Amino acid sequence: MRSPSSHAAPSRAKWSDLFHLTLDTASPRPIFQQIYLALREAVVANTLAPGSKLPSSRDLALRLKVSRTSVVSAYDQLLAEGYVVGREGSGTYVSDDVPAAIVTPARVAGADGTASRQVVSVAGARYGRFAAELVPPGSLPFAAGCCSVDAKTVEAWRRIGAEQMRQFDPINLSYADPSGEAPLRQEIAAYLRAARAVQCDDEQVIVLSGAQQAIDLSIRTLLDPGDPVWIEDPGYGATREALSAAGAGLVPVPVDENGLDVAAGIAAASQARAVYITPSHQYPTGAVMSMSRRLELLAWASQTGAWIVEDDYDSEFRYAGRPLASLQGLDRGGCVVYVGTLSKVLFPGIRLGFAVVPHHLIDVFRGARFLSDRSPPTLQQAMTAEFMRQGFLTSHIRRMRQRYKEARDVVVEAIDRHLGDLVDIEVPECGIQLVIHFRDDLSDIAVAGAARRQGLIVKPVSPHYMAAPRRQGLVLGYSGFDNHKLRAAAAELGRIARSVSDGKPVAATRPATECGEAASLKAELRS
Repeated sequence: MRSPSSHAAPSRAKWSDLFHLTLDTASPRPIFQQIYLALREAVVANTLAPGSKLPSSRDLALRLKVSRTSVVSAYDQLLAEGYVVGREGSGTYVSDDVPAAIVTPARVAGADGTASRQVVSVAGARYGRFAAELVPPGSLPFAAGCCSVDAKTVEAWRRIGAEQMRQFDPINLSYADPSGEAPLRQEIAAYLRAARAVQCDDEQVIVLSGAQQAIDLSIRTLLDPGDPVWIEDPGYGATREALSAAGAGLVPVPVDENGLDVAAGIAAASQARAVYITPSHQYPTGAVMSMSRRLELLAWASQTGAWIVEDDYDSEFRYAGRPLASLQGLDRGGCVVYVGTLSKVLFPGIRLGFAVVPHHLIDVFRGARFLSDRSPPTLQQAMTAEFMRQGFLTSHIRRMRQRYKEARDVVVEAIDRHLGDLVDIEVPECGIQLVIHFRDDLSDIAVAGAARRQGLIVKPVSPHYMAAPRRQGLVLGYSGFDNHKLRAAAAELGRIARSVSDGKPVAATRPATECGEAASLKAELRS
């Protein structure tokens, strides 16, 4: 049986080995005192963090080309003043008891002691405001974007990862192709041709860190400040913010049960430079764009030279019939940039997405990608390509489609039971979230805020509107949660909504715990 002392926390990495300490041999100050002062200053400034291991006195003396006695004297002084501690048989470490007020770096100030006068750009200020409103990511009930990963996927991913580490190709040690590695681009192109009727070859695929980076590159390569851009109303808030920060002129176009109203867009801005659209599963309403409107949109773009950015973020999970063909597959004028992601198909932590661009935009996007972050990580690409090549992605989608459909049905039944008299439920045929609309004037922002305080994450619908009449409702994510957790969350949401509707304070309940899917996955990873 191990003793309690054997469970001590592991020491920090020896960053002190990289710490550059210089001595002035011409100074009248003794060498030991120079070493002491330099190390003390590094501790106070948090350059050497609490728990950092210092070099042995012998190693530091050799590095500085001084007497070991000088180093020992400096260490003894630091020990006496409590800046460092000695651990028998282990070495000397920066003390964990150094006051936080000492090790916290001071804010940068101007020469006169006032706050810095430098200001960020208009876009930078907008980014800051957006970040201030971000909800920390998590796996609390109804959070959008959570994903299920079962034992079969975990085992396949683990095995392929081990194989790739054994092979460890030299490409992993060098810079890579800004478009992404050829094997992954080939697999993505083959997958999209079969599953989404996308017309492309692997040269058109640009591997990115997610759909948001694809949208960002599209904005930076296709638009100039002031260019008018159609956006869905209601629509995806992150894209709206990115367009606004880039100085685009936003043209809200209403969405109905047939998707974006193309005629309304033409009436509002017939010479718009681009349109951002989610035709296969509109966010947040869930509407599917009709074929007549798809053809109408493509005809308008071809006639005016406008770009279409098609975001196909979760169309793999369709629960009735085959997934609808992409808008890009109907394009004959080379005006569609098709955006997709593996972060929702597999799991968000994979951070892999893609853009399929017309041939005449390949170099444009390659150059933008290089200047943005040069290239995607090679090892992750190799693992994902092999995962797809061996058929694991196809089987994973098939299993998750069944699981998510069951979760959707559980949520619909539970919401109807606990809030049926307060809401209308939009039952989606596709995707990983659904929308409920309040029947009276109940504030979705108030309900969402109260739910957050009780451990539920729901997104209010009303902030997604710009010019169209606002509807009050909530977006509920149901992927990534076990059925028991979803039923309990629906009951809690019903209690919260009724309290807000009645104007009563929401009584606190026991905080929600981590969702069952995340907990079970952790158990699988530990086994």
